[in-house]
Amino acid sequence: MNIARIKRRRRILFLLLGFSALSISGTLILLATRDSIIYFYSPTELLNKNNIENKLIRIGGLVKTGTLKRKENLKINFVVEDGKNEIKVEYQGILPDLFREGQGVICEGKVIKNNIFSAYKILAKHDENYMPPEVADALKKSGKWREGENN
Repeated sequence: MNIARIKRRRRILFLLLGFSALSISGTLILLATRDSIIYFYSPTELLNKNNIENKLIRIGGLVKTGTLKRKENLKINFVVEDGKNEIKVEYQGILPDLFREGQGVICEGKVIKNNIFSAYKILAKHDENYMPPEVADALKKSGKWREGENN
């Protein structure tokens, strides 16, 4: 064998090993981030999804007026609506100071039995004019967007 052929084989082997290492590391990164992605749905989108139970997701919309019920042990029930559909939410904990009926909200948690959403985190809008972009988009699609609600 001559030296040129040996160098060519080493170069090809080095390129193959580099490509393999990049492929493996890319696959591992994708697998690791797949479990940390949290999807956002409006109540209408959520009700149209199948096999969503016990998966970590976020829902957003408006807290329906007259549905906020406080129970013992900091348990709270309310309904999130997007103008077309609504979903019942159960939450245990202290609500954000800016949480109130008729306002935009994002709830993070899981769908449990009978399309009830069990939230473990509640995010409320943080000033008079702000609404999370996901909630605003969902309300615009449903036709329930009120002018003056923008970020």
